[in-house]
Amino acid sequence: MLFLLRQNPVQEVAAELFGVSQSTVSRRWMALLPVVEKDLAGHVPDPAEVSAGRIILADSTLVTTWNRRSEGARLFSGKHRDTGFNLQVAATLAGDLRAVSAPVPDSRHDMHAWHQSSFPRAFAEREGIGDVGYVGSGLITPRRKPPGQERSAGDEAANRSLNTLRAAVERAIAHLKDWKIVATRSADVGTRFPDIVKAVTALDFHKTGWRNPANRPRGDVHSGDENL
Repeated sequence: MLFLLRQNPVQEVAAELFGVSQSTVSRRWMALLPVVEKDLAGHVPDPAEVSAGRIILADSTLVTTWNRRSEGARLFSGKHRDTGFNLQVAATLAGDLRAVSAPVPDSRHDMHAWHQSSFPRAFAEREGIGDVGYVGSGLITPRRKPPGQERSAGDEAANRSLNTLRAAVERAIAHLKDWKIVATRSADVGTRFPDIVKAVTALDFHKTGWRNPANRPRGDVHSGDENL
C-alpha cells in the first residue's frame, strides 16, 4: 500500500515485486486506502486551529491523471494543457504544511477551487498571501500591471518581496509530492482520488510527527507543539 502511494507504479509492477497477482494488488489497494486515511486522521490538524496567529501562504498544484475519454473534458486544464485535479495547499512562512484541500477538476480556475475548499472559512481571520490567481479572495496578491502601462518601481519591489515569501509554500508542495501518487500521472481518476489525497495528507503529517492533541493518550506530549 505504502509502496503504491510513494512510488505510483502500475499495479502489475507491484504484483511482480511482491510475488502476488495484479488482482490481489487491486483488491488490497481498494480495501486498505480508506483504512490508512481513517487510521491516521488524528495526525491531520484542524486548519483554523493550527494556523492561529500565523500568516498563511496559499497556492495550487496540478495532480495529473490519465486522460480517460469519459473524464477528459471535465479534467482538462487550458492553463496547463493537461488533465488532472487542482489541489489547494496552505503552508506557513517557514514552509510547514497546514492544509490540503479536496481535489477539484483542473478545468476550473484557482478561485473556484479556493471557494470549493474549506480554506476561506478556515483562514477567514488570518492574513494570507497568494499569487495573482487569488485576486479577489481576500489574500494579499502581487500587483498587476496597469492596462497599457508598466509596473512602478514600488510595485515591482512589492511583488519581489511577496514572491520571496511565497517560495515557502512551493517547498511545502514539493515535499508533499515526495508521494509520487500526487507527483506523477495517476490512473485513479474516479471516486478513489479524494481518498488518495486524504491518505497522502495524513501520511505527510504523520511523517513530520504532527499529532492532533485531542487524539493523544494522556501524558503524550509532542515536543514541537509549542510552535503550532
